[in-house]
Amino acid sequence: MNQTLRDKLNDYGKRRVPIFFLIDFEQENYALHPLNKIPKDIYFSIDKQKSPIYNKKIPYSSKTVTFKNYQKSFDKVIAQIREGNTYLLNLTFASKLNINYSLKEIYDYTDAKFKLLYKDKFVCFTPERFINIQNNTIYTYPMKGTIDASIPNAKKKILNNKKEMAEHVMVVDLLRNDISQIANKVRVEKFRYIDKIKAGDRTLLQVSSKIKGELPDNWQDNLGDNLLKLLPAGSITGAPKKSTTNIIKEIENYQRGFFTGIFGVFDGTDLDSAVMIRFIEKTPSGLVYKSGGGITIDSDCEDEYNELKEKIYVPFF
Repeated sequence: MNQTLRDKLNDYGKRRVPIFFLIDFEQENYALHPLNKIPKDIYFSIDKQKSPIYNKKIPYSSKTVTFKNYQKSFDKVIAQIREGNTYLLNLTFASKLNINYSLKEIYDYTDAKFKLLYKDKFVCFTPERFINIQNNTIYTYPMKGTIDASIPNAKKKILNNKKEMAEHVMVVDLLRNDISQIANKVRVEKFRYIDKIKAGDRTLLQVSSKIKGELPDNWQDNLGDNLLKLLPAGSITGAPKKSTTNIIKEIENYQRGFFTGIFGVFDGTDLDSAVMIRFIEKTPSGLVYKSGGGITIDSDCEDEYNELKEKIYVPFF
């Protein structure tokens, strides 16, 4: 646990100071800013999807890792699963993105439940909430299982897919256990329901669940302890979390950085936050789009490779 980050968050929480927070995958790099002192080069939107106003059709293309190289990493994950070191691992890659728009323009022209543009370094437009705390009640909404809505009987297919069901159950169980570290009366309030997500020209069906728990009245006093106990987010690591995170660092051939970290707002009383997926980063060699998916013993390599590519989209509106 990052002691400095924890202490700073605890201090803001004890003083009930409204803040914006940003924490990377490994909890090594972060940004904390009082809401009345947000730097001008940080833009964010929390739980505020917009109505279409631009109606832009912006062309872009991507170049992903080759199937051969993806399979090498996939096979390493399967080997780790067979050895009992993990039973669910979220494997990700960085793909080159070609698009003739700045990160600020991408931020302005995209529609998503949670959006962030950070210092012209990266832009994120994510549908996945991390945790939401209201009136001392904590909620989390794990998302696992995606299918193109245009596929015949898409809803039935995704809900009846045994591999997707197993993966979703694992993540729900992991997040329920995570939340139990800081909350009481933790329960799954809604299991495997369908959300619709706009993905460029396509609509995706996303399978989600709802978990809730009760926090003590003074949970804000331990804001840092509570938040960091839940990191990294279970939905983008796997289970068991500690060993799986170590395997990710060994197998993935790049640094995730802020990708799959979290950002959000603590308003002095309540908190809302998101997992940073659907992520475009500026690098010395150009823009990259980071994406991936969960691997289990029942995963098919070609299907997982296609999912990685399908998750590369820019939801312009």
